Formats: sequence, C-alpha cells, structure tokens
Amino acid sequence: MKLLLILLAAAAIGMANPPEPPEPSAASIEEEEELKTEEAVFGLELDEDMPPAVDPAAWADTTLLMGSTAWPEGRYTDLTDDDYREVADSLGIEIATIKAVVDIEAGKKHEGFWQPGKPLVNFDLSMYSRFAPRRGVSLKKLRKSNPVIFSAPNVRKYGSRQAGQYARLEAAYAVDSVSAIEGTFWGMFQIGGFNWRKCGTADIIEFVRLMSRSERDQLDLFAKFITNSGMLDDLRNKRWLAFARKYNGPKARQRGYHTRLAAAYKKYSKNNK
Repeated sequence: MKLLLILLAAAAIGMANPPEPPEPSAASIEEEEELKTEEAVFGLELDEDMPPAVDPAAWADTTLLMGSTAWPEGRYTDLTDDDYREVADSLGIEIATIKAVVDIEAGKKHEGFWQPGKPLVNFDLSMYSRFAPRRGVSLKKLRKSNPVIFSAPNVRKYGSRQAGQYARLEAAYAVDSVSAIEGTFWGMFQIGGFNWRKCGTADIIEFVRLMSRSERDQLDLFAKFITNSGMLDDLRNKRWLAFARKYNGPKARQRGYHTRLAAAYKKYSKNNK
C-alpha cells in the first residue's frame, strides 16, 4: 500500500478545504563540504544495516484507516496554551521562544498539518540524494524512471505545494521507504526524518506515526530533539545565531534565520505579558 493512498484515506475524514501553509524553511544542502558540515550539525546517523522494509502501512492499516469511527481524543488537535506552557516549563524556556521557532518553520498560522493525518512535509532533494545511494538506490536511473522526485512541487498538477511535496515523497517511498522518510522534513518544527533517533522514538515508524498523530506529539518530539542535540541551552539563553546554525544549518546567518527568530520572540514575548 502506498504512503500517499494511506494518508489520503485518513484525510477524507477531516478538512474538506484545508488552508495551504507556506513552504517550510528547511535548509537545502548543495555541496559535498556543506553536507559534511550538516552531518556534524544535525548529528546525522546512518544505520547501514537497517533493512529497507520499514513500512508505515503496518501501523497505518490499524491506526489511521478507521473509516467513520471517531478519532481518539487529541488526534490532529491544535496546540493549546496549556500544551505550550507544559513543555516550556519542562524545558525551562519561555513559551515565546517555542512560538518563535514555530513562526519561522510553520508560518504565522502555526499549523502542523496540511490535512488530518498528513503533517506538513518538505521533501528535501539534497538530503534524499545523500541517503538514497546508501540504500542501494541509483539516482541516475531513478531520475529517468521517477522524474517527479527530482522536480519542484507541481502545484498546477496536484493542486497545492503540499500535495506536490507528498507526490514526491510517495514516489521516493515506493522505491525505498527509509531514505524517503529520512530525506523529508516533518511537522510544524520541520524536523528531518534522519533525526528520528534524537527525537527519542524507538524506530522510524514511531517517528512518522507521532508526526502524523497530533501537534502535541510534534511539540514533544521537538522538545526531545533540541534536548538530545545540544540546542536547548542556546534556546534557553536566547543565543539566536548559535541555535540557528545548529537547527537550520551553516547558512542560517545568510538566511537571516537568527534575526527573524529574535523578532518573532520579541513579538510573542510582548503578547504573553
């Protein structure tokens, strides 16, 4: 069963005309040297012996495809002030700090889902191109057989950028599920799938399942990620550039990530007073 069909089935239960979020701000890697830097920054870990048969359909069949059955409480719900407060208190940071990150990664609407069961995704070709060959995928052959993977999201064909991103993810997933998931940035915090270990999940299946379940799950994954990746202290002490370089990559300064983060923090800090 293909990933896109699985998630589309879940989507039929929810929003008929969901809002189109802005394109996530995940970093794009262009050169080999920068890729090496990204490995150090993001703590990229590859398990060369991991079998390719990691199939989210195993959980989707029982968890997502529930027909007209009512969804369990909390599924796909928006984050509440209590959610932000609980996680911020547990991390020892301000709510405004978390909201500032969301503002940049998910946009001002602060939405973690495109449709019910379908979290925001950014299929990153540069990251996928790094992972796929290590899974035995020939990019040269793949470019000919699956051009959609290597093309920008086709809004005209698929109706929206997110639909186009899912088309790319689905095509890559059909070839090798692991590299497709690890080469994609997920949810309202745009966490790379390759960081599933640092998010504290048992395996890549659990990572996708939690990303697809609720915004609170996405927030909890973010909390574990920045804690396990050595970013929490920078965020707690508002060292915006230091955090930006670790979270967004070595080109964060050029992108102005740190200045936008500081400005967003200032805005939400005022709102919370």
